Formats: sequence, C-alpha cells, structure tokens
Amino acid sequence: MFAWNSPKEWGQLWRYYQAGIVNTIFGYALFAIFVRLGINIYVAQIASHIIGVIFNYFTYSRYAFAGKDSRIVNYILAYALNYLVSVGGLFLIQHVVKSPYLCGIIATIIASIVNYFVLKVSVFGGRR
Repeated sequence: MFAWNSPKEWGQLWRYYQAGIVNTIFGYALFAIFVRLGINIYVAQIASHIIGVIFNYFTYSRYAFAGKDSRIVNYILAYALNYLVSVGGLFLIQHVVKSPYLCGIIATIIASIVNYFVLKVSVFGGRR
C-alpha cells in the first residue's frame, strides 16, 4: 500500500499535501467570499464545500496523482467516507482533548491520512 523506502511514494504524498493546502485555501476563500456577499453561513459552507470538492478533484487528479486513472464515483464515495472519518474523529477525540480547535486539527490530520490512502487505492489506483 505504501512503499516506505520509495522516494516516489514520498513525493506523491508531498504533492498530496501541497494540493491539500491549496484546496483548503480555495475552499475557505470561497466560504469567506460568500459570507462577505451576505449569504447565510450554512448556505456558504455547503456551497463552498461542494465547489471545493470539485476543485479538489482536479488538483489531486492533475497534480498529486498525475498519470493515474481516476474513478469519479469512487472519488465521491471517498469524500463521503472522509466526512464520516472527520466527524467520527471529532466525536471520539472530544472525550480526550478539551480544546475544540485542537480536536478539529487532530480530526483533520487523521481524516487526511485516511483520505490519502483511500484516494491512492480506490480512486487513482491505476496507470493511464
């Protein structure tokens, strides 16, 4: 699943997190713009999330996992799983960690690690 001694694997993981940073900035910027335009925060959140997932698909497929086949249905399912891992992580971590901000960071890190492997295996698993 992950060749720990392979520079190619580490390079792909590095590109995944680079794309993740860009994706996060993009999604939050959209949310902030929508709120600034006077859109309800919940509407802004869901709209920025949906647009962000679409944007993420292109950054991951063209940069982090370039040269790999992609499966769009699996991508959608991967992000549904990512959401569940994130929410489940928050639920479990809040019983141990008191800061909601630290809980969010820890849940995000855990979800991103799981998401990397899910995307690598089930979405971008084959060569083009």
